[in-house]
Amino acid sequence: MIALRFAVAAALTVFAAACGGASESKDKGAAGAAAAASGAAGAPADPAVQAAIRKALAERIPKMPPIDEISRSPIAGLYEVRYAGTEIIYTDAAGDHLVQGAIIETRTRTDLTELRIDKLTAIDFAALPLKDAIVIKQGSGARKVAVFVDPNCGYCKRFERDLAAVKDVTVYTFLLPILGPDSTAKSRAIWCARDGGKAWRAWMLDGVNPDPAKAGCDVAAIERNLEFGRKHKVNGTPAVLFEDGTRKPGAIPGEMLERLLAQASRKS
Repeated sequence: MIALRFAVAAALTVFAAACGGASESKDKGAAGAAAAASGAAGAPADPAVQAAIRKALAERIPKMPPIDEISRSPIAGLYEVRYAGTEIIYTDAAGDHLVQGAIIETRTRTDLTELRIDKLTAIDFAALPLKDAIVIKQGSGARKVAVFVDPNCGYCKRFERDLAAVKDVTVYTFLLPILGPDSTAKSRAIWCARDGGKAWRAWMLDGVNPDPAKAGCDVAAIERNLEFGRKHKVNGTPAVLFEDGTRKPGAIPGEMLERLLAQASRKS
């Protein structure tokens, strides 16, 4: 999903695009599309084209945030305009038209815009502050996955059920209370519990409220998680990070989760 968030959005024509769920049969095509996208997209646009686009957008949309980068897109004559770190829109070489939405490669129905954003938002797993996560080991724990979650997020609860069924994985749960004061209170209570993993699963899977956090418990990790989320634009929960740096938003179905874990393990 692509969001365009600047003050004059209402003045633009918006084209929404959505792609259906992935399936096993699409893996090969998606991989090929990803390779094609990486070759065509992301390369800097010609300096003259960049200058023309910047000038046109600055004059016509003065409240638009600063542009980070202007690159070629997978479509000839269409250019990617990146701003606010990972937000993407598209324009022609003169900056006369803006397109908001996803570029879909029709042969495989692959969302090339999503692949590009995945690359931009990738986080080095080794750079994660694991000391600020609740660690849950399932089976051998050989594989690894990190999740950013809010205790009051319904999608997080649904995802937790699928995650709990996965074998041989170590789950690093980063509490990210973004849905209000009660989320903050529950996150603190779970973090301060004697067994954070048990308290987390009891609440998420069975609705068992954690005991309130005791006075004096150090909850600075939660604030660090929120800061990490802001820095890396983790704007929603659940957000899932795999060992190879791949990042996926939303409640990933169990079958897809298993496939992504296997892929990440092979690459890492």
